[in-house]
Amino acid sequence: MTPRYRIYRGAPLLLAIMLSASALAGEPAVLSTSRTDLTPKDQARVLAVTRPTADFTRPEPFELMQGGAGTSRKDINRDAFSQSSANITFEEEGTFKLGNALFRKNWVSSPSSTQASDGLGPLFNERACQNCHLKDGRGRPPEGDAGSTSMFLRLARDADSAEERAALTDHKLLNFPDPVYGAQLQDLAVPGLKGEGRMRVDYQEQKVTLGDGAVVSLRKPSYTIENLGYGPLDPRTTLSPRLTPPMIGLGLIEQIAPADILANADPDDRNSDGISGKPNMVRDELSDEVTLGRFGWKAQTASIRQQAADAFAGDIGISTPEVRKPWGDCTEAQKGCLAMPNGVQQRLGTAEAPPPVMDLVTFYSQNLAVPARRDIGKPDVLAGKKQFYDMGCIACHAPKFVTMRGTPGKAQAFQLIWPYSDFLLHDMGEGLADGQRVGQASGSEWRTPPLWGIGLTAAVNGNAFYLHDGRARTLAEAILWHGGEGQKARDRFAGTDAANRDALIKFLESL
Repeated sequence: MTPRYRIYRGAPLLLAIMLSASALAGEPAVLSTSRTDLTPKDQARVLAVTRPTADFTRPEPFELMQGGAGTSRKDINRDAFSQSSANITFEEEGTFKLGNALFRKNWVSSPSSTQASDGLGPLFNERACQNCHLKDGRGRPPEGDAGSTSMFLRLARDADSAEERAALTDHKLLNFPDPVYGAQLQDLAVPGLKGEGRMRVDYQEQKVTLGDGAVVSLRKPSYTIENLGYGPLDPRTTLSPRLTPPMIGLGLIEQIAPADILANADPDDRNSDGISGKPNMVRDELSDEVTLGRFGWKAQTASIRQQAADAFAGDIGISTPEVRKPWGDCTEAQKGCLAMPNGVQQRLGTAEAPPPVMDLVTFYSQNLAVPARRDIGKPDVLAGKKQFYDMGCIACHAPKFVTMRGTPGKAQAFQLIWPYSDFLLHDMGEGLADGQRVGQASGSEWRTPPLWGIGLTAAVNGNAFYLHDGRARTLAEAILWHGGEGQKARDRFAGTDAANRDALIKFLESL
């Protein structure tokens, strides 16, 4: 059976319903039902160029440049994810380098003689952004004594009362943190304080027999916390592991028109294809408006700047103008943590990372280039691309978009990009469920992760771990973990012969 491609379907009706509900709730209608940045002629061009191909005999025009004009053509090595957008100006290149220096900067505990760098923690997971986003790439799960600095445990529970449910409905909160340990387990602490505990991962191997008799071993993880430093967790608290994702292409994702993302949504599966992608509508903390979430494993964040501010507070314990938490994720129950000095210097502002720091880190994050494709004309890669389409993978991994005109940064304006994601939430089944609600994302729903750059994981990070918790050690394992809305595509992959499976993996490795 050839799957139905889900591109630009039902957008006006869906958006009209969402905007009407927003207006009734007294919230600003911030999303348009169509692209207001395009002329009718441009809109027709965009629809034509983003339509899924049916020709797998040769590469598509511009397919090599999967990050648009900003695509990096530099040599492939460990720095492949650390290049600046190729279309920024000379002056912007200087800004990018300053942002890179701050992204790599190690923060220190207070008080310190280096007052522009103090404020670490008091509880934290790492001292620098780069220490989590290894070489601007993917994290890895903890192994032995290697630590867990690039994978975290989010701690949260769902609503328990009518008041709490109303807070979720009004988008005032995404969920509710543990009353003692907060929203994230912090395994490290400044001198004089103890960390909260240590994540432990145990794996159970599960054998899966494919249609041609080949056997693949999947590892099913279970999570616990050892050496809890401040008493037991609340019994309602769920543990959700989150691997740090690659940083490439974020600025381009930020400039995809909301209407184009929402055009692929079908929350009620009205066309009965088994795919029910839905947006996670969240409150943008910077504007206080309800808008489309597009960043994070559950699409819980609306902008790169907010994502950076949340990471500063939650991972490093650094306050920003956007998240004024000089004690990071410390809770009222952690009196010793709140008694520690913080790094706010009034002469530098009211935050440990003042606006210039946030400006530079945000610019850096917006302009990390997507590497160019490789081997796009090879027969096995083209054959794998056809398998990717025929198996129905593009129902969630939408191949391409054209970004908006008039973007704040010219480098991201009106670019044809190939992220292979619809940036919507999908129910991925019980096998991948974490049981943790985040905004409108249920405990089994995840945002479709973009696939660009996935074939360079080993080259950049020296390892290959996939999915939200790194359980998959190969791309084949990652596919075989798909359930729920991804079950049909997974079963097609499992049921085909080795040649087709190998071709599909070759295609993914070319991204």
